[in-house]
Amino acid sequence: MSNSMRVRFAPSPTGALHIGGIRTALYNYLLAKQQGGTFILRIEDTDQGRYVEGAEDYITTALEWCGIEVDESPKKGGNYGPYRQSERKDIYQKYVQQLVDSGRAYYAFDTAEDLATQRKAAETNKQTFKYGIANRDTLNNSLTLSAADVQSRLDDGTPYTVRLKVPEDEQIVIEDRVRGTVTFDTVELDDKILMKADGMPTYHLANVVDDHLMKISHVIRGEEWLPSTAHHVLLYRAFNWEDTMPQFAHLPLILKPNGKGKLSKRDGAKFGFPVFPLSWEGATEADSFQGFKEYGVLPTALVNFLAFLGWNPGTEQEIFTLDELVNAFSIEQIGKSGARFDIDKGKWFNQQYIIHSDTKHLATQLRPLLQEKSYEVSDDYLLKVIDLMKERAVVLPDILEQGYFFFEDIHTYDEKAVRKNWKVELRTGFEYFLGLLDAAEPFTAEHLENTIKAFIKDRELPMGKVLQIFRLAISGTLKGPSVFEMAATLGKEEVRQRVKHSYMEFDKITKE
Repeated sequence: MSNSMRVRFAPSPTGALHIGGIRTALYNYLLAKQQGGTFILRIEDTDQGRYVEGAEDYITTALEWCGIEVDESPKKGGNYGPYRQSERKDIYQKYVQQLVDSGRAYYAFDTAEDLATQRKAAETNKQTFKYGIANRDTLNNSLTLSAADVQSRLDDGTPYTVRLKVPEDEQIVIEDRVRGTVTFDTVELDDKILMKADGMPTYHLANVVDDHLMKISHVIRGEEWLPSTAHHVLLYRAFNWEDTMPQFAHLPLILKPNGKGKLSKRDGAKFGFPVFPLSWEGATEADSFQGFKEYGVLPTALVNFLAFLGWNPGTEQEIFTLDELVNAFSIEQIGKSGARFDIDKGKWFNQQYIIHSDTKHLATQLRPLLQEKSYEVSDDYLLKVIDLMKERAVVLPDILEQGYFFFEDIHTYDEKAVRKNWKVELRTGFEYFLGLLDAAEPFTAEHLENTIKAFIKDRELPMGKVLQIFRLAISGTLKGPSVFEMAATLGKEEVRQRVKHSYMEFDKITKE
């Protein structure tokens, strides 16, 4: 294994972290851990206009919740910091000047009004304005102005940006680990801004400089960044860093459930499921989103699900622990095509994890939900309920919603089932049934089952009908775990009261 493997996840703190970002972080993490390398969290906050308070903490908390541990970060530190780009401003100034001095970049003094005029003229001619090879020699920049004029403007504090000077008639060939050979022609590229008028670098410059200085060996990122890679390669060449340029791997898009278009942050509300790991409270309701955690998904299940959105192990195995994913992961097994976000498959993963999770762990996850509903129960009681309900739960709240009768009085009875199974004349026999419950000792599932089945046999009653009435009496529904297990968990006094009360309710329903 090579300790020179260094990868980074570099999100911008502009709001909640989309689930696609978590997948990108996961793939970087898996590759690093598999190769005994280093996984870095770098915060790319050069766009101060889009900075959102609390977003960086959200990113850190989301990764921690998913179990994706970072080795170097703003919070954890490391030998290659600072790990926030806003704290590296002086570093970028040095490299921008190097590019200008070498003729690989230039000052551009065009105002916003100048550029708006150029765009309008291009639109009139049914063209798209692109600042670059075709027109840069006609615009207001250091390529067209005299050296004295340029220096005068710099001395006077005239606002300017610094742009990359894209070379003419060159091809840029990239060997992408996912996409294979990708070729760009420089004639198609614009002269990207490298330094903004406020002195902050753009993504393109900061990204390349930081990756070089932090010794990043592999860049795994979303497909949307593939077109920018041509400019990044040009920057590596301009700095004479091409020999140490990282390998690139651009991940396929995560698509909407119907497979049409990229999954967006708004699609959660549209399709009725989360697209963020944790809930996010924005400035408005429209900018506030439910997270997978609050939806009731276990982090281990989410990670397993996300791993399969673009990657396949090439085997029949679907359930993987994080350690197993580390061992199985391979960039070569990442597909090129977009991955459809199948929430039903995600729920299936979660169901499997709930079923096989330690009950005490699930209890810890459920406690906050119990507090929200003001349910006060002992740990022992909660563990019994979870053991009974977890095989029926798809998301964690299902345990409380489907098994609410373990925590409060029955809301409603399944009236159709009551009418099918209950008759007023059964009342006398079931009064005797109450006596059986009183006398049952110990009040365990096994003893109750033997006692009640003996009662049914002695009275020559239909087994299914009697047990269904008993189930309806203590839970209000025909669904759920073993009726004897439910009764034993609820306890003798609670069961007796419910059975007695149910007969009156059943009579009312059948008379309606």
